[in-house]
Formats: sequence, structure tokens, C-alpha cells
Amino acid sequence: MKLYNTLSKKVEDFKPIHADSNQVNMYACGVTVYDYTHIGHLRKYVMDDILVRVLRHAGYDVRHVQNVTDVGHLVSDDDEGEDKMEKGARKYGQSAWDVAKKFEDYFFYSMDLMGVLRPTLSCRATEHIQSQLEMVLDLEKKGYTYVIEGDGVYFDTSKLETYGELSGHDPRKAHRETRLGEIEGKKNPSDFALWKFEKPGESRQMVWPSPWHPRSFPGWHIECSAMSIEHLSPQLDIHTGGIDHVAVHHANEIAQSEAFTGKKPFAKFWVHHNFLRVDGEKMSKSLGNFYTIDDILQKGFKPAALRLLFLSSHYRSEQNFTIQSLEASQIAWYKLLQSYLIIKQKHENESKNSSSSQLAEQDDSEMKKLDREFFSLVENDLNTPEALAVLWKVLKSDLSDTQKYRLLLEFDRVLGLGLVSMTENDLPAVAAKELAVVNLPIDLQTLFAERETARSNKDFAKSDEIRLIFEKAGYQLVDKANQTVIKQLN
Repeated sequence: MKLYNTLSKKVEDFKPIHADSNQVNMYACGVTVYDYTHIGHLRKYVMDDILVRVLRHAGYDVRHVQNVTDVGHLVSDDDEGEDKMEKGARKYGQSAWDVAKKFEDYFFYSMDLMGVLRPTLSCRATEHIQSQLEMVLDLEKKGYTYVIEGDGVYFDTSKLETYGELSGHDPRKAHRETRLGEIEGKKNPSDFALWKFEKPGESRQMVWPSPWHPRSFPGWHIECSAMSIEHLSPQLDIHTGGIDHVAVHHANEIAQSEAFTGKKPFAKFWVHHNFLRVDGEKMSKSLGNFYTIDDILQKGFKPAALRLLFLSSHYRSEQNFTIQSLEASQIAWYKLLQSYLIIKQKHENESKNSSSSQLAEQDDSEMKKLDREFFSLVENDLNTPEALAVLWKVLKSDLSDTQKYRLLLEFDRVLGLGLVSMTENDLPAVAAKELAVVNLPIDLQTLFAERETARSNKDFAKSDEIRLIFEKAGYQLVDKANQTVIKQLN
């Protein structure tokens, strides 16, 4: 098992902290539940799900803890501005507590539709106020904090020589490079809030008494440290999150956690997921490119098609989402599902008409070779794009239907597409609109999705290479402003 470690900036052999144990303690930063979960979140948690599934397939006992940020996350990373929960409460005309419950439910509703396994434990920040407060008090006792009157308790980053090593940024430049703004009273630009005070006139809904102020609340960063240490251990095997958390949130987690535990390394492996763009742009409601899982469903797409699209790009690569790429992925999904159902039926007939000894006599060497090829790829830094190519290779192989069936189910335990629960009812009618988008062979469907990603990454050499493959196969690709039109040549 190999994983890219943001801390070392290289792919490393994965081994738990306790080498004599098969237990893996994994903490994942959860969403801030002040608004709807969107497809950018979906991609991140689908890839976390792949990591958990691969680790478990490799024989590890994964304890996966994921938080729910329902307080303390301000609208910017500079310890200033409104709490996102208060902002959500005002936007939706509900209490901050009701908004948190509404969007936590929507998050898990979205995850369930996407086939994402529930974490071993989901924990809310508001239910761990005491443990966060005790952690800040301990840091204060050890001399790592100072108080800015009327503002909050801050962590003094100058007390740790290694602050910022995760991103490689010089903390003296952090206010420019990580958007940490100047706050009057801060000793260093990179210092961050551990505990915040309600300011005059704010009238916050979520406040708790503390030794420093009668109406106060935890900072965003302290919750992850407190909950991961409480529910896992002072040292984590894996910590995951979005690439945007490297320079600020995760740097601050490391600082406060290692100061609290006596400078023990907080996490052995840091796994970060790259951004999802939509039509080449950052996702935004103002641009009209903001999609939730309900938007995807209303447009007639299946969650499995979206998951398949996510798996077609490596988790460390930026991916560009377009409706056209999702259309191609849906076609590929239906082709896969149709092939699986046919293979399943033939397997059942084969099992009925053959004795167990006849089935046992089948040559499994090619089957085992494909099995090793698939799992060597997913265990090599979660290489899902190439692993998918092996899945399509199985469908085209000369293996028996029983062997194909066994491999498809084994692969899907990691891919999480839910094949085992699918029936003919999950296929569209023969003349379904989704299948009429373009009648491409399976290989070209996969290549088309790859080309969309290549174009978004400005990899024009690869884009042109795939265009030539299409032309040789009898198709012309015509790139327009917002889409690529596929024309079949005479």
C-alpha cells in the first residue's frame, strides 16, 4: 500500500504508527453545515471512501472519525468576520441549531446516494465544547497562548520552530500566502485564534462561558484536534482534507496538537484532495454552476454515474466537471451495468448447469492476473483511472462469465458503484434519452471523459492525441465554447 504524503511531498509505503497492529486511525475533516453539500464536497468524500475501502481490502481495521463543523468556522481564514453558522441562520430564517441539523442531514443524504460508507464515528463540534476548552486551557498553562482583549485567545506560532512545514511556507509570510490578515494585538501574522469572544452587538446564538469571557466560542481549528485526539489517539495514522486546508487549517491543527501532546507528530500521513472545477471555473451560485446531488438527480443522472466520473480522475489532480462529461459517464455506467447484469445471468445459468468440480477446474491464472493488476493500481496511491481501465479489460476478456462476475464484485467492493444491489429496473428503457446522447463504444466513452479532464488541465498534447484516436475510429470532435460536439464520420 502506497500513499502520497503531503508532509514529505512524496509517495511512501504506508505503514501504521504501530507496525505490529493492523488498526488504522483515520480522521477526515467534515463539512461546515451552514448550507447545502455540493458536488465539490461529494468528490472529496467519495475519494475518502475509496481510501477507506482500499485499506480495509488490504486487511487493515480502519477506525474512521469525521467531524461535523457546526460552530466556530468564520467566513474567512483570518479569524475575522461572521461565523458561518450565524450566516446560514440569517439566510434561511432559522436558528443556527436548526440550520446545523438540516444541513447535516442533507450531507449524509448526499453521501448515502453516492455510495459513501458512513464513518465509524461522526462527531459534532458543539457536543465537544468541554474537551476543546480543556485543550486551550492546557495550551495556556504550557505558555503557548496569549489573550487579545475583546477578541480571543491566540496561539503563538513563534513557540514552534516547525510551524508551516506541511505547506513549506515561511510563517513570516503567512499573512500574504495564506490569507491570514492583520488583527490588532497579534504577535505574529501566522498566529491563530483558539477561542473567540462575542463582540458587543453581535448577540450570537452559539456561545458558552469560559474563563476569559462569559459569552465565547471555540475557533475552527481547535475542534479537529480535540475530537481526533479524544476519539482516536494523540497520533493519527492518516488525516485527510481538501488541498485548500494545507496552509492554514491543517498547519494550525499540527501546531496546537503537537504543543498539547509534547511535540509528538500529530499525523503520520496527510492525504489531500484537489479541487473540482465546474465548466473550468470555481463553483459559484452567481456563475450558475453550483450543483447539489438533487440538481444532478433532477437532470436525470444517476449518482453512480457521477461517482464513476469522479473515479476517472486521480484524487490529487484537479478535475473539471461538465454536464457533457457526466453524460458520457452515464453512458459508460449504463454500459457497465448492462454488461454486469448479462454476466450475472450467464453466471447463474453456468452455475446451474455445471457441477462444482467443473467450475473448480477452470483455469484461474488470467483471472488472478487481472485481480493483481487492479489491486496493485488502487493500492498505489489510489490510482482509480487506471484501475477502471482494468475493469473494462475484464469485460472484454475471454474469461468465463463466472470468473468475470467474481472479479466485478471484488473490484466493486473498492469502487463502491453498488453493482451487487442493481437490477434490470436500474437500466433505462432501450430508447432512453440518456443512451441517445451518443452511441460510443466503451473505450471511447472512457477516453472522452479523459479528454475533458485533459482540456481543463490545459494538457493539449493529450487532448490532441485522443482526438486522433477518435478520428481513426470514425468520429470527429468539434470543440466549441462550452462543449465538445461528437460527429460520426461517413
